[in-house]
Amino acid sequence: MSDTTGDSGLGPTVSAPPVRPTDRLTPLLFAAAIFTSASLVFVVQPMVTKLVLPMLGGSPAVWNTAMVFFQAALLGGYLYAHLLQRIASIKLQVAVHLALLLLAALFLPLQINGWLGDPDPAAPIGWLLATLTLSVGAPFAVLSATAPLLQAWFARVRAGYPDGKNPYVLYAASNLGSFLALLSYPFVIEPLTNLFGQRMGWTGGYWAFLLMIAALAYVVWRRRIDREAEPAQLAATPPMAWREKIILILLAAAPSSLMLGVTAHLSTDVASAPFLWVIPLALYLLTFVIAFQTRPWIPLPVTLVVQGALGAMVVLIVAFRTLDIRIAFVVHILAFFFAALMCHQMLASRRPPPDRLTEFYLLLSVGGVVGGAFTALLAPVIFNMVWEYPLVLVLVGLARPWDRRRLRGDEIGALAAVAVLSAAAAGLSWWMTSDPGAWAALWRLLPLFPLQTLCMLILGPAVVCAFLMRDRAQAFTAALLMIGLSAQFVARGYDASYSERSFFGVMRVAVQQDEQLGGDTHILTHGTTWHGAQARDPRYDCQPALYYHPLTPIGQSAEIVQARGPARIGVVGQGAGTMAAYKRAEDSLTFFEIDPMVDRMSRDPQWFTYISDCAVGEVGTVLGDARLTLEDQPAGSYDLLIVDAFSSDAVPTHLLTVEAIEGYLRLLKPEGVVLLHLSNRNLEIVLPTIAAAKALGRPALHGLYVEDNSLPVMAIASTEAVAISPTERGLADFRGKPNWREVPETDVRPWTDDYVNLFGALWRSFRPPPERP
Repeated sequence: MSDTTGDSGLGPTVSAPPVRPTDRLTPLLFAAAIFTSASLVFVVQPMVTKLVLPMLGGSPAVWNTAMVFFQAALLGGYLYAHLLQRIASIKLQVAVHLALLLLAALFLPLQINGWLGDPDPAAPIGWLLATLTLSVGAPFAVLSATAPLLQAWFARVRAGYPDGKNPYVLYAASNLGSFLALLSYPFVIEPLTNLFGQRMGWTGGYWAFLLMIAALAYVVWRRRIDREAEPAQLAATPPMAWREKIILILLAAAPSSLMLGVTAHLSTDVASAPFLWVIPLALYLLTFVIAFQTRPWIPLPVTLVVQGALGAMVVLIVAFRTLDIRIAFVVHILAFFFAALMCHQMLASRRPPPDRLTEFYLLLSVGGVVGGAFTALLAPVIFNMVWEYPLVLVLVGLARPWDRRRLRGDEIGALAAVAVLSAAAAGLSWWMTSDPGAWAALWRLLPLFPLQTLCMLILGPAVVCAFLMRDRAQAFTAALLMIGLSAQFVARGYDASYSERSFFGVMRVAVQQDEQLGGDTHILTHGTTWHGAQARDPRYDCQPALYYHPLTPIGQSAEIVQARGPARIGVVGQGAGTMAAYKRAEDSLTFFEIDPMVDRMSRDPQWFTYISDCAVGEVGTVLGDARLTLEDQPAGSYDLLIVDAFSSDAVPTHLLTVEAIEGYLRLLKPEGVVLLHLSNRNLEIVLPTIAAAKALGRPALHGLYVEDNSLPVMAIASTEAVAISPTERGLADFRGKPNWREVPETDVRPWTDDYVNLFGALWRSFRPPPERP
């Protein structure tokens, strides 16, 4: 092998040692070890989060909070790798790391231990972070240190070889392993194996990785014997300035924040599920692969153009959430990908020499924690709505290359046009929402365009003007800020009178007019889904509305069971408290609700009075995840149990498993009924529920009400449900009633606590809806 010169500033000319068989295998062994460790580090994230998800109600915030833990553990691993470099002997470094890997193996196989008991619904974040730390913190942190450690060792062991000059190439291998492992989880690992098999497989992978590190230790030892010296330490370069460090941290923080923001935005209306978690995370890692390539697949100039177009577009549409879920998914994912790629390419262009390698990765990890903590921990406390995602979408414009020259005349004109159009859309929205007569006036002029659509048409040219300023980072960001503020004002001011936020999501109370119900109607919403409504006119305020109307399967089930005599009713999911309107003096009614904020809002007469005024007698609420709190209820005591626990538009999947339904049936009297509310726009969850009932050998009926347009808009909504009973007698009164029919045959596999296939549920939802019975 020919000599190489020290043209990178790492020292004088170094002569390459003779090439021996071990040296030929060394790069492959390093790459294999880094690839394996990265795969283990990232495949464990959805697996462990799926283990803990049922304990916190299936909330999308569980994944975001878990990601903060993983990022913090990654930071701890990188800090350990950085400090370990202070040991001059590479042999001793390898021995220390191997010893820590062996100690961390004491926590295998991975499991969520119960040392901290059940989570407190009022303060779940601390419990979740502490539980993850005690359960998986040690093996994850030690594994996460492997990538920077092996790259640093590679730079020393391969000093004098051409590949030793650029250990950053191994970073691409690390992220490629992470990317492939993540994509394999929802599409291969999860559908084919249960959680027990996943845990055992991961444990086997950990031990295989330990053998690779032992092999590397042998390589280092042999190298010392052959050359009679440790690999030389790299020549020191000047330290990085603090300004440079802050820039690196911010460039790493923005993609981390956007990754969690886009994940929460998309999963709110589908489900908190691995296939929605891992796609943004996998693409996040893929941007590292591309950014650190010697010849990137996507050059930076192309990235800047595409990011400018998609960034401006998404800042507008993120406020309205009216797109088809499939279109929205593609647009948001692409916008996130190119924003992250832009930031990471800017990072790669600023990477320091190899002697600063571990410090560089430490700063990247700090940025990841800062961005994740802002989105998952700080934003829910300081914002009453999900402002962090659109805010970072705007601010990421500052990561574009800056041009400090004065704006040209056409650029000033484009910026002024953005300001005028943004003000026009916001002004029109204010006029329409503050003046009741404005609706009629505008409807005569533009009958085909709802207000939000009209405002989007006004802001469309503003998006084009912003794109034309993409080469001026400051002006481009200012334009995005004006568009974003206007769009958010239109969307939020139009449909929300009050909003409040907790770990479990954002709940809003909207006021809409329905003249057939006497005027004002209060609607409780989470994401884009209505979770209850109440007319404020005294003539209609105690009439159950939407999914709970007496004509729907839910309302029918209450009236059928009550016709048998005094009824003990349990309702999982409180919403606006609508089911309280059915409570008679002789009945007992208990809600099981995970979010204290929902309980508080539904009991506030300012917003809803079903519980305070409509129910006859006391209505109780048990706080906590229903799977946990229902275990404390006496067996054979309920006449009717309604499972209506929506997270936006999706039922937490752990409430639909065979084990969950078996637990519900345990609580019922012999003729009792459990009714599972399964209305959903984006997931087909009826067939797995029917399959679970068949697996338990229990009778079931399918209920479906299709909305009748002759009734007031806010009075009733299309509703789908499945009723299951311990005995045929429990469903006898349901048979022959309108909207009820026998359950269809299905070959869909029932969901269990060890197996859930949400990707299949999403795929089935693309089929035509069922016909009305």
